[in-house]
Amino acid sequence: MKERAYKEIQCSAACNRVRGRFPYHWDLNIYRGCAHCCQYCFALYSHEYMESDDFYSEIFVKTNIAERLERQLKSRNWDRQVINLGGVTDNYQPAEAHYKIMPELLKLLIRFENPAIISTKSDLILRDYDLIDQLSRVAYVNIAATITTMDEDIRGVLEPGGVSSSRRFEVLGEFRKTNASTGVHMMPIVPYLTSTRENLEAVFSETKHRDIHYLITSNLNLKGPTRAVFFQFIREEFPQYEQALTNLFCYGKDYKDYKKKLYQIISEVRAKYKVKADFGSIIKEKNAQFQAEQLSFF
Repeated sequence: MKERAYKEIQCSAACNRVRGRFPYHWDLNIYRGCAHCCQYCFALYSHEYMESDDFYSEIFVKTNIAERLERQLKSRNWDRQVINLGGVTDNYQPAEAHYKIMPELLKLLIRFENPAIISTKSDLILRDYDLIDQLSRVAYVNIAATITTMDEDIRGVLEPGGVSSSRRFEVLGEFRKTNASTGVHMMPIVPYLTSTRENLEAVFSETKHRDIHYLITSNLNLKGPTRAVFFQFIREEFPQYEQALTNLFCYGKDYKDYKKKLYQIISEVRAKYKVKADFGSIIKEKNAQFQAEQLSFF
């Protein structure tokens, strides 16, 4: 693995508009590139805009992002919409231990009482526990962890820069003590590696045990540079699955059959553990509930 290089840049806006079927419309990413080195990362294409092909090691840092966020939150046109922090890259990746930008952003969200979603694969988020706890008392907050497998042998090569899955569950358990809602993002499910019933049972059962509010899933999509990186990883670590995965990701009948079978297993496991799936409804429900409770004080 290459030595990381941090490059400081200026951004014109803190939040980017997100279009699509999401329960939020604004996304904020402090960093471009991510040292967690997930072998399935959908965001590898984004480094093309920086004229760089080293997403995992060349990390761009938006050093003025707090200033830009303050300007946005102060705007007359801003209506306190939910901001998703970490939709493209992890704001709690190793660079954050040095730059310490998240506390500045959290203080602004507290000041302007703005709701937020924070997604991470790191336990560095616990450094800001008190700030997130404080934010959860003045605005709606959701804390989510991406957890794809409970098998540490697989997790260690699939997501080498993240903390263990058990540690991620511990982090969510800590935030259950705040007013925030919590979620598990089992995204993506990787055929043959994390799609087994045994693994699905393990993640769902731990989610239920920890009393996490919801668990959502998504399939692996191989587009752009992600496809080449993923198959290089498979050839090096799991060559026994290369041909089957190649056939699968022709997106023909094999893929359709795989999705149908996977959805059936997920449905059965979800029913068994009674874990909610509707991420958007939970966020809207919790946000509306929070706003109603706040209004009751006046």
